[in-house]
Amino acid sequence: MTLAILSALPEEQQGLQHLLTGAQTLRHAGRDFTLGQLHGRAVVLALTGIGKVAAATTAAAVVERFGARQLLFTGVAGGVGAGVQVGDVVVAQQFLQHDMDVRPMLPRWQVPGYAAPTLDCDATMSAALLAAAQACVIQAVQWGEPLLAGSVPRAHAGLVASGDQFIVSAAVSGRITSELQAEGHLPLAVEMEGAAIAQACADYGVPFAAVRTISDRADDSAHVDFPAFVQVVASRYALHIVQHWVKLQPSA
Repeated sequence: MTLAILSALPEEQQGLQHLLTGAQTLRHAGRDFTLGQLHGRAVVLALTGIGKVAAATTAAAVVERFGARQLLFTGVAGGVGAGVQVGDVVVAQQFLQHDMDVRPMLPRWQVPGYAAPTLDCDATMSAALLAAAQACVIQAVQWGEPLLAGSVPRAHAGLVASGDQFIVSAAVSGRITSELQAEGHLPLAVEMEGAAIAQACADYGVPFAAVRTISDRADDSAHVDFPAFVQVVASRYALHIVQHWVKLQPSA
């Protein structure tokens, strides 16, 4: 069973690229796809690029062209849930598009053709991913990484909201969060790709799970040290979590 590991940014896959055995890179649909073996699993690595359309295109390509039967996404996100801090990890249980609005045809946030505003991630994959994330944050306490500012990172699981907007304003993130909460949706993080991949995977019937490292609080400080955080912290988290998760999975 081929596993696709997708990320938005190249830093999140550098470590994985070096671990692959029998690696070969193919160009398809304007993207590079690297095939190989990771701890005995057949995998294909690819960068989605940024945004929902790019993410959906990449997800479709790994299923159609490379036969992926599981998809795992790693990335960074802005934390918006209570107690979700920089350096924490969020494992998505559901995704929602916070910029989807076709009222009055359908209720707000609901994608036409789907039963509800939220799309579920695969429960079995996500449970193992949460275990891997918990192991990672426990170890991260020992790293002494200055960008974690002495905080004790935690792993969370819940709803993640996606939209084609990099949130760098407390006013914007507060509006998105409060409007969702008013309708019973409690997002832990906001980002730009996950809901699109979840929708593509639902269409293909392919199990999907996603993990996000919290790089900022989606507020007016969201641009501060973002490149450094991705390079130093998020890339290390992604490598640790993905390796741990792959080792927990059956090989077939």
